[in-house]
Amino acid sequence: MTDSMAEAAIEAHTIELLDAYDTGRQIAPIFESFPEFSTDSAYRVTHEITALREARGERRVGRKIGFTNRTIWPIYGVSGPMWGPVWDTTLHEIGDGLHTLPPVPEPRLEPEIAFGLKSAPQAGMSEAELTECIDWVSHGFEVVFSPFPGWRFSGADSAAAFGLHGALYLGVRLPLTQSIIEQLPSFRIELQGPDGRKLTGCGADVLDGPLQALGYLLETLAIDPDAKPVGEGEVITTGTLTDAVPISTGDRWTTLLDGIDLPGATISFR
Repeated sequence: MTDSMAEAAIEAHTIELLDAYDTGRQIAPIFESFPEFSTDSAYRVTHEITALREARGERRVGRKIGFTNRTIWPIYGVSGPMWGPVWDTTLHEIGDGLHTLPPVPEPRLEPEIAFGLKSAPQAGMSEAELTECIDWVSHGFEVVFSPFPGWRFSGADSAAAFGLHGALYLGVRLPLTQSIIEQLPSFRIELQGPDGRKLTGCGADVLDGPLQALGYLLETLAIDPDAKPVGEGEVITTGTLTDAVPISTGDRWTTLLDGIDLPGATISFR
């Protein structure tokens, strides 16, 4: 592509993706028409979509980090993590656990660890320095979706498409104690759903631990001149601890955590 063609393509993908999100329709993967679509181009789309969503009144309240779980990379044909914004319109408390399923195509559920920040962390910080920036830790669920049929996309496609973020449901928020810090890489999780479905995982599956996932995000944003740095008060969810599971209206999902001072969580969709 020439530079002018590249700019036109970025604008076209921005408009198409946001319209697909607003209408709940699906579109062809970007890589099919533009095999050269890169991660850098994907985040340019992300920034354009962010500006449009802010202009219409949505407020970015955090970031989601996706594909931090190396065990699922072969399943989705990706080779590394990506990130996307979390919005005031997509952030929820689990509460009584009963929620309306978001109107997004091919929704899936991911159990995650999330952090709330009391100060702005910086790229290159040590683990101890990162923990000093964290106000609270929570276990909850992210609903992800694919605007591309059959969950078929490239890694760049997934980054451009909102980081596949549909909604984030937070459980109880607890102080990040030293014991939880030490337990984050080693704890285990079991996700239980309808019809006896069970998936398992552990903290180390997400880039060796949720704190390491946060470090990845900071390093990635630091090399993007158009990305806004992570700030005080943001919510950061660090990636799925199991494979993402397809969900439907009427589903009830529960997690059991072992080896960490955090409670499991239950969510139901109507």
